[in-house]
Amino acid sequence: MTDAQPFDLSVLQRASGGYAMLAVDQREAMRNMFAAHTDEPVTDQDLQDFKVAATRILTPHASAVLVDKQFAFDAVVDAGAVAPGCGLISSADHFESAHGELVGEVTVDEAVDPAVARSQGAVAMKLLVLWREDQPAGPRIEMVERFVDRARSAGLISIVEPVSRGRADGKPSDTEAGVLEAAKELGGLGFDLYKAEVPLKGQGEDDEIRRRSAQLTEAINSPWVVLSSGVPQDRFPDAVRLSMSEGADGFLAGRAVWSACIGTPDVEEALRTDAVSRLKALGELVDEQMASRA
Repeated sequence: MTDAQPFDLSVLQRASGGYAMLAVDQREAMRNMFAAHTDEPVTDQDLQDFKVAATRILTPHASAVLVDKQFAFDAVVDAGAVAPGCGLISSADHFESAHGELVGEVTVDEAVDPAVARSQGAVAMKLLVLWREDQPAGPRIEMVERFVDRARSAGLISIVEPVSRGRADGKPSDTEAGVLEAAKELGGLGFDLYKAEVPLKGQGEDDEIRRRSAQLTEAINSPWVVLSSGVPQDRFPDAVRLSMSEGADGFLAGRAVWSACIGTPDVEEALRTDAVSRLKALGELVDEQMASRA
């Protein structure tokens, strides 16, 4: 792995130094979210249209936005949908269904050329890593190191997103323990930013979420932020606050911002009202938590 100093992360941050980043890189999972509200087939164009609209409407209030190459990155760039001052992040992961899961295996997406992504305006790349207790660490570590080298070769910030999953063999496993084990295994591999699951999906006792967040801070050798998948939408602000009280620096999240808009009579209006309100409030919360450290 390339031995290099971390990048300047200010292109992903608010003025406070915290992160209030938007994710619209969900793929088949997003298709399923739309399908739950209609009897009609959900097309690739439907997904692209939503992603472009969400990017255009929400990025004035986000410090960065994460977009997937498969459905929307090129369209978002061509539409000029990213607001000035909002950093553009390209996904760099290829998803495959496996183990009874919609996203069961992940590899580095060879179709994403880091140099081309940078020429299109990207400042960072993101890689999802699935952590399973019954799979060996070596391939995960090698994939992260290779991803970091690919990003750095193009002058891009590297963001790693480990997610704890059940065992591939279907035997019982403690996926909550896996959140910390993933951080211990991968947290020192030289990437620039770590995207973590909220401990207990934000649904445990506050003190326990804080305790587990402090353990993540100790294990991760970079700044880290939380994702919102699995966290009830209205619980996410508390989850951000609790994790930031023990060392997290903000969030990179999608569902907590825009999921309630899907299935509404006027999706763009819901983005302009409900989603903007949620994102602005989360950004202010991040600023308040950063100020409390001063």
